[in-house]
Amino acid sequence: MKGKRNAVITERTLSMFRNFLVENEKAPATIKKYVRELERLQSFLHGRGLCRELLLEYRSGLGQCCSALTVNNRLSAVNAYLAFAGITECRIRFLKVQRKAFLEENRELTEQEYRRLLLASQKRKNKRLYYLMLTVCSTGIRVSELRFITVEAVKKGKAEICMKGKNRTVILSKELRKKLQNYIRTEQIREGILFRTRTGRPLDRSNIWRDMKKLCETAGVDKNKVFPHSLRHLFARSYYSMEKDLAHLADILGHSSVETTRIYVAESTEAYEKILRKMKLII
Repeated sequence: MKGKRNAVITERTLSMFRNFLVENEKAPATIKKYVRELERLQSFLHGRGLCRELLLEYRSGLGQCCSALTVNNRLSAVNAYLAFAGITECRIRFLKVQRKAFLEENRELTEQEYRRLLLASQKRKNKRLYYLMLTVCSTGIRVSELRFITVEAVKKGKAEICMKGKNRTVILSKELRKKLQNYIRTEQIREGILFRTRTGRPLDRSNIWRDMKKLCETAGVDKNKVFPHSLRHLFARSYYSMEKDLAHLADILGHSSVETTRIYVAESTEAYEKILRKMKLII
């Protein structure tokens, strides 16, 4: 789309932007989020054209009611639209956010809680969810990448992930392969994707999120900790605790920036307290 200064966001340009995101293989959840954020901006502009002054005003308004991280997430969508529309001169900077030195313990799933979720899924006889959680937590893949876990990948012992123009290989451990081979036999899956709906479509984030939440009461785990992505974080922290190689972990997780990986492996305040006690500097 060839842009021009003061371009107005319309239903037509939003539709074109949505198609642009689809063509560039953005995840469905990302497309939905970006379009929603542009609709918010459209409402704020109320028919006025895009310009840097109004966008700075919009950012300021967001800063008064949202955290810096939320503001920056919303600005990502805005800047993506500006790039698409060809008016990059209007792009606005993100708010500066100091990286957290410690993770929020009330939001991070522990290994013990993960094990309780696995037991709860077995009690509820939800085989698909049990094997799915095992797969995500032992490989660190994203939920959107589960469609690359196929019968063929299990046989090879590795999955070739290809998304957004990036390719990487995810190794399936021998223990995981044995588990998944058992799942394949009992569910009589002959080929293709392992984790699918009854109609054969890949499970989406909402399906998995809903099923995981149902386990919380049985497992005795706070619902605020239970998300599909929590399993990816747990993999990252567990791996880093044994192999202190941030760059290698970034490659395994498919991160473009090591700075993103740093967020995943932040220590808990409790772990930090233990280190301080070992230092014995308080006499």
